[in-house]
Amino acid sequence: MARATFNGTVIAESDQTVVLEGNDYFPPDSLNTDFVRESTNTSFCPHKGTASYYDVVVDGKTAEGAVWYYPAVNGDYAKDIEGHYAFWNGVTVEA
Repeated sequence: MARATFNGTVIAESDQTVVLEGNDYFPPDSLNTDFVRESTNTSFCPHKGTASYYDVVVDGKTAEGAVWYYPAVNGDYAKDIEGHYAFWNGVTVEA
């Protein structure tokens, strides 16, 4: 079971993550949306496409852009992570 936590709170948990390039990508239904808010940030990867971001907010503490996901993946390289969530920037992932 993989778990993503921030400030002592579980943000996502699943036994069906997809590991790609050293990151656990959590399925869409595993994200606790009570603790995320949309970010206007995006980034681009030539292999995966454009990533969108969420900030994580727990008990007044914020991890900006700590969740990223690819709403539509370019090509077949990373098709398994389309719509899945990965974490960084203060969010701890334990597999």
